[in-house]
Order: sequence, then structure tokens, then C-alpha cells
Amino acid sequence: MKLKVCGMKYIDNIQKIGVLQPDYLGFIFYEKSKRNFEGVIPELTTSVKKTGVFVDEYVDIVTSLISEYSLEAVQLHGNESVDYVKKLRAICQSERNDKSQEIEIIKVFSIEEGFDFDELKPFENIVDYFLFDTKGKERGGNGTTFDWKILEKYPSTKPFFLSGGIGLEEKEEVLPFLQKPVSKYCYAIDVNSKFEIEAGLKSVEKIKEFKKYVITRKETTK
Repeated sequence: MKLKVCGMKYIDNIQKIGVLQPDYLGFIFYEKSKRNFEGVIPELTTSVKKTGVFVDEYVDIVTSLISEYSLEAVQLHGNESVDYVKKLRAICQSERNDKSQEIEIIKVFSIEEGFDFDELKPFENIVDYFLFDTKGKERGGNGTTFDWKILEKYPSTKPFFLSGGIGLEEKEEVLPFLQKPVSKYCYAIDVNSKFEIEAGLKSVEKIKEFKKYVITRKETTK
């Protein structure tokens, strides 16, 4: 089970969270977000994948930031179309000769009761992962969970990230969820606002505790 810590903003905090070696660190490139990232990403261990989070951004800007920050994954959190994703994929592939360096593309879907999983089908073969977040007022970071039972209707074999208001308070619920058939294709847990001291500033101790309790225990119970 992988762990993604999203909404990183401050250099010192990025370094400290990086030491914990989450599998992904998310940097939000969206000016309307209070976690919008500007500045320099400090050097991280190679096991941590730098992930850029975008909302309906121009493809050229996305690819420019991929190059500038040496991003290894892109999370699309808006209403990006199939054609948009195909164009982004094509540009990324043309600019990287080493296939081991291909950019991972994560497409986000906001979940609520009655979500139509048919929305996933057009993206099935052109993204690497889906990410399921809680439908709310903001584009992520709303701090609320959705009913994970909705995922019992998940029709795909595409690995997905589970997101949306997951914090230490949910740790007793996350582990049982990860033991159920519904979580068969759950690839990673994505955390953000519930681990914050303030927007963009994460609690090192809380992340450490969550990783030890959920991620490490999940691995040992395989």
C-alpha cells in the first residue's frame, strides 16, 4: 500500500515529510488553492515521486512545470477531457526517451452518492490511476470523507488512490477497509488537510503515526 501526502507548500516541511519517505508528495499548481505551490522543491530521496496537481490547466503549462520541477506524476483534478489527457500523454512521451521515466497520470473523480462509474470508461486506457475524492465546495482538501461503500460498485481493474478527508481519526476505519474485497484495487491512500497545522503545513508526527499504523500494518498483514 502506497502513501501520498498532498498539498505541500513550505520547504522545511517538505524536507521533514520527505524524510518519512511517503511514496508520493503532491504540489498543487492552482492559484485559487490556499495550498498553491510556488518556489523551489528541495532535493528528495528517489523513492518519493514528485506529483504536480493541476485543475484544467493549459497542457503547455503542465508540461513546462513537469520539466521545471522534474515531476514524476501528474494529478488532474479538474474537468480534463479524454483528448486533453491523450495530448498530455503524447507530449510527455515525446520528451522522454527513457520509458522508465514516463510520467504517471492520475485522473481525479469527485464521489458522492449515485456517482456514475461509467464516467471512468473513456479514461480507462489512457491514465495510470484513478483518484477518488469527496465531492465538495473546493477542488480537494475539503476535509470530509465519502461513503466508501460506494466503491463496492467499482467496475474496473484500474488501480486507484483513496482520498477525501482521511486523517488519524479515520485510521481505525481505513485498515478494515483495506482488508475488504472492495479495496482490491486500492493502490494508495492520499492524505492532506486533516494532517495540517495550517494550509500547506503538515504535522510530521501525525504523518509518521498514520504511516506506521495504516501503511506498515497493511504491508505486514498481506
